Amino acid sequence: MGLFGFFGGGSDTNQIKEYLDKGAVVLDVRTPAEWAEGKVEGSKLITLNDIPNKVQEIKSWNKPVVVVCRSGGRAGTALNYLKNAGIDAINGGAWQNAAI
Repeated sequence: MGLFGFFGGGSDTNQIKEYLDKGAVVLDVRTPAEWAEGKVEGSKLITLNDIPNKVQEIKSWNKPVVVVCRSGGRAGTALNYLKNAGIDAINGGAWQNAAI
């Protein structure tokens, strides 16, 4: 993990690529307005506030997850919920990082 990732900003691009190569779902936790400005093709939108109520849905995907937002901060918060629920997930940082 790079220094930026250490501070909650996301995983390095190699780790993101590894997860995507494993078939990971890109989970965007931004607002619908931010989502409308740009997104990773095929990603799923669940806002940060909805994550606690959607953990079972995310588990049902049976896939690793790359969590993204605008900069990595909200993704880090969402990651804590997912990890505590036993979901294999990483903080992808800014959504553009997962558009590899």
